[in-house]
Amino acid sequence: MSSRTTYRPEPFRARGCLRHLTDPPRPAGPTRDRGLAYIRRSPPVPGRATRRRDGFAVTRRERLRELDLLRFLAALAVVLYHFTGFGGAGAWPEPAYDVFPEIAPLTRFGYLGVDLFFVISGFVILMSAWGRGPGEFGISRLVRLMPAYWVSVLLGAFVYAVFRQGHGVPGVVIPNLTMLQGGLGVRNLDAVYWTLWVELHFYVLIAVLAAVGITYRSCLVFMAVWMFGGLFAEQADHKLLQVMLVPTWSPYFIAGMALFLIHRFGPTLLLWGYVAVTYLMALRYGAWRAEEVFRGADVIVVSAVITGIYAVMILVATGRLSRLRWSGLTLLGALTYPLYVVHSQLALPLLGALYPGLGKWAALAVVVGASMLAAYAVHRLVERPGAAWMRTRLHASLEPMRTPPAQASTSVGHGDRGERSGPRLNGGEPRDRTPADAAQR
Repeated sequence: MSSRTTYRPEPFRARGCLRHLTDPPRPAGPTRDRGLAYIRRSPPVPGRATRRRDGFAVTRRERLRELDLLRFLAALAVVLYHFTGFGGAGAWPEPAYDVFPEIAPLTRFGYLGVDLFFVISGFVILMSAWGRGPGEFGISRLVRLMPAYWVSVLLGAFVYAVFRQGHGVPGVVIPNLTMLQGGLGVRNLDAVYWTLWVELHFYVLIAVLAAVGITYRSCLVFMAVWMFGGLFAEQADHKLLQVMLVPTWSPYFIAGMALFLIHRFGPTLLLWGYVAVTYLMALRYGAWRAEEVFRGADVIVVSAVITGIYAVMILVATGRLSRLRWSGLTLLGALTYPLYVVHSQLALPLLGALYPGLGKWAALAVVVGASMLAAYAVHRLVERPGAAWMRTRLHASLEPMRTPPAQASTSVGHGDRGERSGPRLNGGEPRDRTPADAAQR
């Protein structure tokens, strides 16, 4: 095939209908043949950073600040749910739902902020993983999650040691430092950690996809296998597959992935089909949780919130919210994760000292403000330097895998000429499978 071709529509053939469904929309103009992925190149825009690849100037993808705003709103919804809408034991001496009867009927649905988190995660994680191998992807996730998470765990240990509140006993703290306590049968030190365990399932699956090679077509196959595999696991009551595929939450991740493909390649009937099917699945699981887990939650309200989550993410994917350009949204997005993991532990001693001596509304304002300040401090003092420190050393750990086979055989001298090779952990898939505007995080 020549290096440059001009796309011309082909007549419909029954034998080719699957290819028409699984290939991404092709640009009308000249493209370079890239196997399964088609590269969209834009001319350099004055004042916008560009990078070079294969001799072409490629415009960098601008940050989707609308996603930063949505992530912050999702975290704030969870915070308000814990502080004002939760019906069980928490930071207040009595259930938060009883402390704030004025707003609890609304904030009790704040737990659905997690559902929005998972859709955003499906979108952003696929964007982040595109063009990376499993090693690079794993490093990006570790440096993003672990610094703030370790602060949260150690804060929980401190709160228990000093104030005898929470669950920060050594037998819980040490396994929680690994973020693997869900698989070890150890309770979460903080209730919000269960969502991180679900996220880890998604990361492992995406790492497998990255090892195969992330392309438009491989994503379509991956999403179909995950979706139907989860349904079959539920029907067969297959415990292992249920644990691996998390069918209760997979619709949100798959929806986020499909919406990213819409954002990246443009809308197609097949991608909208993924979004529609996962939406119906999300409604089903949302109703089940409202009846069985969050007893008393109105199924109609839950369905309306889930519908709103899908609607706003569709607006993001189709560029309808791209006018949200305020640079401060980037900071709000950066505060989301530390706010999410520190607010509960911080509230335990604060509310114990402030309430009921201070009125409930004033105490709520103080604890929310303190959580925001703590999140900012963790971001500036721990996350940023910690991520840089970890990234350098983790990249160094993968350095032997980056050594070319011939050089490795010369230096090691064991006669391994590298005849058997595959995708390398450092992202060594063929470069021609990487879209030129793949997101970099």
